[in-house]
Formats: sequence, C-alpha cells, structure tokens
Amino acid sequence: MNTFGILTERDVAVPMRDGVVMRSHVFRPDSTGAFPGILLRTPYGKPEAGYERYVRAGYAVVTQDSRGRHASDGDYVPFTEPDTGDGEDGYDAVEWLAVQPWCDGKVGTLGASYNAWMQWQLAKLRPPHLRAMCAYTIPLELTAVDWPGGFRPGRRIKWWLTSMAPDLRRRAGWPPPHTVDEARRLWDEVEGEGHWIGYLPWQDFPRHLPPGLRQYCESWLAEPSRRPWRFDEVHQEVDVPNLDFSGWYDHCNDSMRHLQLMQRNARSETARQATKLVCGPWNHPGLGQRQIDDVDFGPQAELDLPDIIIRWFDHWLKGIDNGTEAEPAVRYFVMGGEGTWRTSSTWPPPDTTAQELHLASDGAARHDGGTGRLGSAEEQRQAAPTDHFDYDPTNPTPTLWGKAWFTGPGDRRKLEHRSDILCYRSAPLPEAVEIAGYPHAILHVASTAADTDFFARLIDEEEDGPAAEMCYGMVRLRHRNGLDRDDLVPPGETVELRIKLGPTACRLEAGHRIRLEITSSDFPNHDRNHNTGRNDLADVELVTATNTVHHGSDLPSRLVLPVLSTTP
Repeated sequence: MNTFGILTERDVAVPMRDGVVMRSHVFRPDSTGAFPGILLRTPYGKPEAGYERYVRAGYAVVTQDSRGRHASDGDYVPFTEPDTGDGEDGYDAVEWLAVQPWCDGKVGTLGASYNAWMQWQLAKLRPPHLRAMCAYTIPLELTAVDWPGGFRPGRRIKWWLTSMAPDLRRRAGWPPPHTVDEARRLWDEVEGEGHWIGYLPWQDFPRHLPPGLRQYCESWLAEPSRRPWRFDEVHQEVDVPNLDFSGWYDHCNDSMRHLQLMQRNARSETARQATKLVCGPWNHPGLGQRQIDDVDFGPQAELDLPDIIIRWFDHWLKGIDNGTEAEPAVRYFVMGGEGTWRTSSTWPPPDTTAQELHLASDGAARHDGGTGRLGSAEEQRQAAPTDHFDYDPTNPTPTLWGKAWFTGPGDRRKLEHRSDILCYRSAPLPEAVEIAGYPHAILHVASTAADTDFFARLIDEEEDGPAAEMCYGMVRLRHRNGLDRDDLVPPGETVELRIKLGPTACRLEAGHRIRLEITSSDFPNHDRNHNTGRNDLADVELVTATNTVHHGSDLPSRLVLPVLSTTP
C-alpha cells in the first residue's frame, strides 16, 4: 500500500453561495493525481493536525471553520436554532472540495458531536458528490426526550464558557479569555464548580456570555422543550450510509438511535442497509480507549478508530471490496467478565427477553443495614408497602465524574453514606446474566412537593468490590408525559413513572448482585429540581421534599432488564 507525504495549505478561502468566506486547512498527498476528499466542518477551531494517517492512506482532508467561528467570516448561529445555514454551507463546502484539481470528485464527511450534527445538516440536502458519512456521537434531540427533565448545567455551562464563548469574546472586543486553553485553565483553577455551578436562576446566566451567544442561550432557556434538530425529518432525506461510534458512558449516547431510524427511514436502500454502529465502554472524549478515569476495561475494549474510519472510506470512496458493506450493522462491547465484542442486526439487539425484578423492603431501603431487595413478585407482596427519603436541593446527590466533568462508571460505594438514596439489591446471582439494550424502571411514586425528580440507576455490585454504574435514567415529575407538557401532581398523590435508562451491555457474573438505586438528584450533571412546582430555570427558592416509592402488591414497582435470550 502506498504511503504519501503531506502537502499543507492553511486558511484557504472557500466562498459560500452568499459570498461569505469560510477558511479551511487542506492536507493532501504530496503526489500527482487526484484523491478522494474528506471534509470536517467545525465551530471549535479547525484542527491544525491529526489527519496525517488519512492523508498517508491516500485522502485529501479539508478542515473548515464554520460560519462566524475563528477564521471564517459571517455570523455564528448555534444549533439551538432551527435554521442556522450550516446545511447550505456544508453543501457548498462538499461541492467546492469535489471540483479541486487534487480531488477525484468523491467526498466523505467526518467528525463527532457538534461536527457530526453539521454533517447531518448538509447530508439532508444531498450534495451530488457526497458518498458517505462518519458522523458520530450526536444525540437525536437537543434536549433528550427519553429523559424528560431539565437543564444539564455541568456540561452546558462549562461548554458555553470554555468552548463557545472565547472566540466570540475576541470578536466582540471583550477581555480574555480568548482561547479555549485560557478559558479551561480559568475554569479549572478559579471559576468552575465553586463559582458558576451554584448560580441561580439559570435563565439569568446568559448575560455573562458575549454577543452572538447570549441571545440564543436566552431564547433556548426560555423554551428548553423546543426541537430544532428534528432528525425524524432529516433521516428520510439522507441517501448515503453513515458510520457511527458511541459509548455506554457517553452523555451523547442517544446517538445510537440514529441507526435504527436510518434503517427504517433513510432515502436510499444503500443508506438503510449499509449504515453501521460501533459502541464500546467509552465516554464522550474517550471513544476507542480502554480506560475511563481509574476504570480499565482491558485491552480488548480498545479500538483504533482511525483505522476503522479509513477502512470505511476505502470502501465508499475508493470502491475497495474490503467486506465493510457485508458486516453486521452493529458491533458492541459487553462489559463485565472478560469483556467481549458481539454483533447484531440493529440496536437494541432483537434477541432479548424482558426480565422483571420487583422492588421490596421492610420499609428501610438504605445502604447501611438496609432491607431493600430486588426479587420476585411474591416477595414484594409480603413486604412493607413504601420507602421514603428526603430530597433537599441545597444538598443534592453529587454527580460522580472526573475532573474533566465527563460521565463514567462511577463506584457508587462513594455515596453509600447518603440518606437520600434508596437501594434495592438482588440476591447473589446463581449464574451469569447478560443484558443488552435499554433497561427501564416502573415506579409508583409520590411526593410532598409540587414537583420533584426521580432518578433510577442500574449497578453491577461485586462482593467486597466496586459497585459500578452501568446506566441511569430520570424523569421530572411534571414532564412525565413529555417535555412540552406541565402536568403537576398534587402533593401526596401516587403516579406511575416509566423511567427509560440509557443503553448498556453488561455481563453480570455469578455471585454479583444487581443493584437499583432511586434518588432525586444528580448535580451538576442535571439541574436541581427546586420542588416548588415553578419554573426551575427562573426560580430561586429551594424547598425540601419527602419522596415515596411504593412497592406493595397493588403498586408493583419493578426493574425490567433486557436479558439476552441465550448467554454465550
């Protein structure tokens, strides 16, 4: 196989249809002839390096600052708005790349998160020279509909201040920080958790953001249930296949649902049949790596993502018959045990059986000497009918994450001293159980407050070992029927909640216990419910709620696990 030297051109002007200039770096093989093109468009500052392997493999790589960001002209409009112009800009960039003398006319797109969102926007317009995408780890919705709750300040505030604001501060003539490095250092060393995360009310926060960001953040916080992305309409316009990557601990792992919707709704048969998904034990910045913080999933968990991506583009842009198209649609890593990769025709895997574990206790489902149990329906009928805990939003259950504030498999033993977490455990498993898909919890709950939250966490608990979180979900009581609805529950009235937990795949070994934790906060990963029944983004009052989980025979709260029908 040829390996090429690299020619680099920086800040190449690329005019858009309205005359506004986007500036791009071009990395291309130092050789005569024309090569397939790979385009990455980004609001984060176009990369200066990192694409050597793609170029040496025979691709011309173009990285481009999106409109109104860094070296590009125009005004920035964030993805909180329904019409940003990024689709049209992306279309024009693909077609510009395709007609360059060093490009053979076949173009693919590449990038994660916001950069993936940009790919979907241009793909729905179907530029003629686009052949394939590698858009990964971008959720289906700006505000997740499966977790009908509120604002997620831990990621969003840090992202606004350290990723999006610095360049706009520079453009507006505001004082530093003007670079991401400056802003992150300020966050880590001075202003982060202690200064900003306790801010109230959140709707007032955008005044600290520069023009070009402030007004859009104000608009979104006034209407957080809006759906600007509408991927249910995007997929049906896309006619090229996509390669997606995601992680069990990625806060954007709702990205996994793109696969099934593309399989159902994509515009072409190729896009429906050839779109792929790879998912491992990773978080947002650690895709392909074997370790999150101090948890090591073993060498088998590590994948060479650029190698997989190059192989993908080798097939779709170079026409190499390397077996990519014939591979199963899904490749996913099963945590636990020795760690194993499995395949499936779709996600979630179709060959699972729902297994119910009923909540029960003697009225004291606490960690320390508690009696919370997961077991049969018969055991539930013989148990006490309720468990209670006090949720105080001035002392919320803290999020277990590392210094970088990305989610991971936190060891829940660190929080066993808290009295605001209910804990239900199975007996030690007599044999291994393997789950894959979306667990969910059906809870019958009540509260003394006008509104409150309920979180459910699934945990793999080892005897005298870690209690590793597998996945979690939450519901804000008033939004249990949808983010766009305010259905307040009268204090003391019991309602049924269905909490969909995030995707996971895990083998729980014999002797381990299945643990379910119920609480009412996860701060600052999620904003605190103030328990007042008012708008938590505009409210400053915080009141304590006494929250109840029912699990008697008439109100059977339970955990439902997607268990693989045959455990290899």
